[in-house]
Amino acid sequence: MNDLPRINILGVGVHAITMAQTLEQISTWIEQGLRRYVSICTVHTIMECRQSEPVRRAVNQAGLATPDGMPLVWLGRLKSNLEVTRVYGPDLMLSLCELSARCGYRHYFYGGREGVAELLADRLQDRFPGLQIAGTYCPPYRPLTYQEDACVIDQINQTAPDIIWVGLGTPKQDLWMAAHRDQLTAPVLIAVGAAFDFHAGRLPQAPKWMQRSGLEWCFRLLHEPRRLWYRYLVYNPLFVFLTLVQSLGLKKFSLD
Repeated sequence: MNDLPRINILGVGVHAITMAQTLEQISTWIEQGLRRYVSICTVHTIMECRQSEPVRRAVNQAGLATPDGMPLVWLGRLKSNLEVTRVYGPDLMLSLCELSARCGYRHYFYGGREGVAELLADRLQDRFPGLQIAGTYCPPYRPLTYQEDACVIDQINQTAPDIIWVGLGTPKQDLWMAAHRDQLTAPVLIAVGAAFDFHAGRLPQAPKWMQRSGLEWCFRLLHEPRRLWYRYLVYNPLFVFLTLVQSLGLKKFSLD
């Protein structure tokens, strides 16, 4: 699985992968005790990488950078000629929880607004009987001090999770995983953003047909226009323009 191809999308290496392959790779990391993290990539992720070299480096260093947004799935299929499916963060969470209820993997939820991680954990345990929750933590809306951060990391390690779900929003969650990967003993960290709010019942999800057709952004923009207008009305057209420039060979985007 380590030789999975990556597709260069504006200098970000997105793996040409399916949901089944993603689950298999994560299970392998857990069983072998390897320490990796997963960046769930959307168009927003790619554009944040274009704006920040530390963010691009964090995503490119991920054990897996999966195609969440449908434009990334389409580009992955076009450039690799391989089977590529959407590895949608909320769906990945449900699939891994279903698998974990059988295999005994332990989960920790880091992020979300106050009380959201706890509500999410309760709902997932109701949905997947036998699911083991190691713990939850909602960080404050400010940078943690060195002492606070060290204390939280120690508390997480003491709970011995197999998977740590990180819901801090892009790009903060990717930077957090890259910065803390070596300090955390859990085999797998996964950044999933809005999955916390979706599965806790705080935000509605787009209908499946909108997700499959690449129109989920319209649904989310209608529900959170103030927060998401720049992401979708500025980043999306710019992404289309830059990928066209890359495809025509007018500009090179290095993965280095």
